[in-house]
Amino acid sequence: MEFAAILLVGLMVYAAVATIVAVVRDGRGHTPPVRSISPWTAGNLPSEPYASLRSLR
Repeated sequence: MEFAAILLVGLMVYAAVATIVAVVRDGRGHTPPVRSISPWTAGNLPSEPYASLRSLR
């Protein structure tokens, strides 16, 4: 019985360490920097707030 408990604890520790190692390896250096080439534009948004446009009608 004690052998099974020791084996289970060892398996749990191994799984935790393997999970942490996998997350650290996968997460480092894979996020590219965001680069903006074109200038920011608002598109076809109105120049006045929607509430003021609505109150005129």
